[in-house]
Amino acid sequence: MSKIKKPRTSIQRITVLALLLATEIVFARFLSISMPIVRIGFAFLPLALAAYLYGPVGGMIVGGLGDFIGATLFPTSGSAYFPGFTATAILTGFCFGLFLHKQLNLKRIIFAVLTTQIICGLLLNSLWLSIITGTPYIKVFLFRIIQVSILIAVEIIILPITFKYLQNLEKSGIYFKIVH
Repeated sequence: MSKIKKPRTSIQRITVLALLLATEIVFARFLSISMPIVRIGFAFLPLALAAYLYGPVGGMIVGGLGDFIGATLFPTSGSAYFPGFTATAILTGFCFGLFLHKQLNLKRIIFAVLTTQIICGLLLNSLWLSIITGTPYIKVFLFRIIQVSILIAVEIIILPITFKYLQNLEKSGIYFKIVH
């Protein structure tokens, strides 16, 4: 896969990161299926794009701020803000950045998805949910294997399609003017 050009100036970078951050919050809080222990959605898209464009730091910013702002302004089903989820979101952005920044191909996308979903989604988020709900870790872990399996498949299918679409937009000259 070829590269998508990233913004040149600081103002452009901040603007793009802010747009990706807002998109991440909307996708996570309003366009996802949420149950007490399971959430399936597309918040990984803006996070992965931020990580691709700006590396681990961009991914960490969008992940961390997205979780903090989203949880603070739009809490789900009466739950209070929990910093463990923010730490996981920051780590997810970092991992996406490590695998996707400047080297986008299917193998790296698969490694990024597996790493973020197994370490962050399954191991860490199961721990946080176990702490919050008082449910034994192994029960939460086993229940969340289904969610993580679904998300792995969805992300491995959606991310390459999304990046290919953005590359085609760039080649055709229709790509967002703010990025150039």
